[in-house]
Amino acid sequence: MTENRRQHSPTPTVFTGARLVDGTGAAPAESTAVVVEGGRFTYVGPEGSRPRIDGATVVDLDGRTLLPGFFDCHVHFLMDSNADFTGRLVTNRPTVTVFERAQRMRDTLHAGVTTARDLGGIDAGYRDAVALGLIEGPRLHVALRLMSHTGGHADFRLPSGYDPSALVGPFSELADDPDQVRLATRRLLSEGADVIKVCATGGVNSPSDQPEDEGLTVEEIRAVVEETRRHRGRPVAAHAQGTQGIKNALLGGVSSIEHGYLMDDECIDLMLETGAFVVPTLSTFHIDRGLYTAAAYEQKMRMAEAAVDRLGEAVRRGVKVALGTDSGVFAHGQNLRELAHMVELGLSPLEAIRAGTLNAAQLLGLDETLGTVEVGKIADLVVCDGDPVADIDMLGDPANVVLVMQEGRLVKRALAEAAR
Repeated sequence: MTENRRQHSPTPTVFTGARLVDGTGAAPAESTAVVVEGGRFTYVGPEGSRPRIDGATVVDLDGRTLLPGFFDCHVHFLMDSNADFTGRLVTNRPTVTVFERAQRMRDTLHAGVTTARDLGGIDAGYRDAVALGLIEGPRLHVALRLMSHTGGHADFRLPSGYDPSALVGPFSELADDPDQVRLATRRLLSEGADVIKVCATGGVNSPSDQPEDEGLTVEEIRAVVEETRRHRGRPVAAHAQGTQGIKNALLGGVSSIEHGYLMDDECIDLMLETGAFVVPTLSTFHIDRGLYTAAAYEQKMRMAEAAVDRLGEAVRRGVKVALGTDSGVFAHGQNLRELAHMVELGLSPLEAIRAGTLNAAQLLGLDETLGTVEVGKIADLVVCDGDPVADIDMLGDPANVVLVMQEGRLVKRALAEAAR
């Protein structure tokens, strides 16, 4: 990965008067101080015991809530809605498309997401541009392209023969046997992929298959996992909606099930056995029906009812959950609405916040440095008006996210009070 050359703020920052929700799942702590120096947390504790640092910028939060920077483990900066997949991309000049994607990334950062995983559609250059400080956005892990069989979920060629990749750029990695799968994995890793995304089932918007249809086989998925283990153990994320495809993905050894809407009890047993995460992407059920054909929308809503039941059972039984939205299917910059949807599955507000912070950091292998507000960790944080433990919905409105810090740099500042 490209070396991070962003400069930390040379001046220490001291936050006072905070209600701290630290991301570990612990209860909120009132009247807390947080000190940031050199891009890391150097003090987190009672206001009365904080160190006095000459020349520090002091920000009085006046009882507002301070949380870790959030993760979104499933985004697509490629587009801004299903309707936009070929809409504006037809009329845009390519350079405009690049800047539109940069704007989506900035909107996501300002909504409180300081780390994101793009699971198909942008190249590694966007990740590198963020790391180099050339554009504002979440630090990125990228999958580059989706892997499926010919005619599978990643084969977007329409019945007419038209291939949308002529407009959006390479989006698919088609492979039809274990040898091709290994070669495809090596190709993606050589191009800078941080994660490999495989399609274990079809999807609602697939031209050639359906959510219950199986995608890559167990043998093929296992071949992907084996190849990634040879490259620093990169994670493998599985698009998996139908029951058998979920089982195939888990038997193949994936790190996460993306969606998981129709998992049965055996799937849940396998998730608990393997330690895989589920990334529910419930936000995809809360979108404008005009973005789908009538038949696709009806299918989506039928699946939503089953998904809430089955994912709720997975939560009840203790399957690990990480926040992911599938933004790009709907508008970017509203990512934290997903927290309220996860609470509807049975998570408490504190558990939902942990799913979007520490749990997500664990899924991405970043939990030693990110995901909680603890001394020694990188200073990614969010400040919001109100108390999200009492009202989790409020985090879903970006206007309530009044401050965002990334690696010790204030990247969004909407507080009325001036720093001292």
